[in-house]
Amino acid sequence: MEKKFYRINQLIKSPKLRVIGDDGKQIGILTLPEAFAKAKESGLDLVEIASTAKPPVAKIIDYKKFVYLEEKRARKSKKSHGGDIKEVRFTPFIAQADFEVRIKRVLRFLDEGNKVRVVVKFVGRQLTKKDFGYEIIRKVKIALAGQCEFESDPKWMGPNLIATVTPIKKIENERNETENQKIDIPPV
Repeated sequence: MEKKFYRINQLIKSPKLRVIGDDGKQIGILTLPEAFAKAKESGLDLVEIASTAKPPVAKIIDYKKFVYLEEKRARKSKKSHGGDIKEVRFTPFIAQADFEVRIKRVLRFLDEGNKVRVVVKFVGRQLTKKDFGYEIIRKVKIALAGQCEFESDPKWMGPNLIATVTPIKKIENERNETENQKIDIPPV
């Protein structure tokens, strides 16, 4: 998460500021010394929150509390964004151990809140055996049963069979119980 720099107290250079009080209500347009005196009077900091506005906007608030609230808002927006789409590739003739490793990777991505694109990649003459791709997707569905949802049926995009998986939101206790259980993965 990238930290944003905010000017506070003596670092503010603008001669006039639109000031917002600690209760969130607008105080009005004040000169810099007046705004600084108001902040000092309440025992708080003067933080410039919108330096590009005309006149710049400053808020009377404890600086550490302000930074905490900004970080909290950034985390919440990132969480509601739904995460990224991660991709895990399989082949139509994948070995059992490799299949298990990729299933564990899919589960890790789902636990992080990301969508996962499951790709079965066909090369050369493997394209004549398209049924094996559907079989791999079916085994992935069995291995991930109850832990995710498939958005749609698998689709062909060029030489790849693609299905997208989204996490199911669960209660923390249920997630902890499933982590303690061994993953039942069907043989390939």
